[in-house]
Amino acid sequence: MSVIEDLLSGPAPVLENSNRRRSSGASESSLPLKGSDFRLRPLQVTWQMTEDCEWKPVSPKAVRRTRRTRTEISTAEAFHLIDQVAAMHVPLLALTGGDQLCRSDLFPVIEFACRRSVRMSLTLQPTPKVDDNAITALKELGLMRIGVWLHGSTAALHDRSSKIDGSYRRTLEIIERCHEVQLPVHVNTTVARSNTQDIDPMLDVLTRLDVAAWNVFFFVPMSADQRGEMLTAQQTEQAFGSLYRGSSRVHFQVKTTEAPHYQRYILQQLARESKTRFLELDAVRYAPQGVNDSRGFVFVDSTGEVYPSRFLPLSAGNVTEQALSDVYSDSSLFSSLRDGSRLKGKCCRCPVRGICGGSRARAYAITGDLFAAEPTCAYEV
Repeated sequence: MSVIEDLLSGPAPVLENSNRRRSSGASESSLPLKGSDFRLRPLQVTWQMTEDCEWKPVSPKAVRRTRRTRTEISTAEAFHLIDQVAAMHVPLLALTGGDQLCRSDLFPVIEFACRRSVRMSLTLQPTPKVDDNAITALKELGLMRIGVWLHGSTAALHDRSSKIDGSYRRTLEIIERCHEVQLPVHVNTTVARSNTQDIDPMLDVLTRLDVAAWNVFFFVPMSADQRGEMLTAQQTEQAFGSLYRGSSRVHFQVKTTEAPHYQRYILQQLARESKTRFLELDAVRYAPQGVNDSRGFVFVDSTGEVYPSRFLPLSAGNVTEQALSDVYSDSSLFSSLRDGSRLKGKCCRCPVRGICGGSRARAYAITGDLFAAEPTCAYEV
């Protein structure tokens, strides 16, 4: 029986605690930075290549409105963006979107980036365009990694989240095909109230799928009616505990997005395990500076608008009009977000604010204040 059929047929068996090396348990703030390097260049540029997608239904009226008011980056502008990423020596260019295969220039763009020695990942939706030939071609072009979304350890959980019947099976088939052509796969999962109890089962499923990494996105509400899905501070701590314990028994990297306070949690656990006090001096000495909204990360949408985070709807400029390096290094929005003294509430008092800083996207979504305290952090000074 194949892994796909095995996973679809029933619950996964409980895995024994393995002797594999402990995964870094790393968060988005885990990449080592020296001094203020993150101010000079991002560690990751994420580019949303397109919003078009044949997988999710969109009303004709919405399509007409979108096409009339928003123009996607052209091929020439895409090449220019890649040249800028290469010149900045950005370690990773992550390509996302609706269905990037809707762009006729996807393969030329990837080929151009590979010629510029830009390391890339491509996150795909399980649309009909993602067939065996497409995956093989992506591998042959030199793509570093494929990303997919799985929002649950079972078909029922994932399909309910995606609202597309059969998307779980289709995603597993894509993973299997990537393995056949030896193209590494990372899985993205959004953790919210509806699936927060599914972390341990997900770790087991991802082990069986032999993925290279798991990126756990902690839910950020984009509208008032979504706030009920956001984890509480206590639920976030419980999720952190599951990720920390689980990372010791898997071979793949576990990292987080929009949860910089996971770095604080890791420091606390390490301090408890070594029977030392959780002190600001120790945190600053041993922990890397945080990669957070504006610090080491930049998001470029399909029209070229530049954001500190895909979940923070405040643009600092547009790459079709300004150099990406100028927007990232010098814009007032990015600069203000890097100023830890502007943080408010308990984030301002926190001994690890230079490592964490809280999710500015989540603070803004809940309070309308970029510098308000992280709403889902349980740590009190």
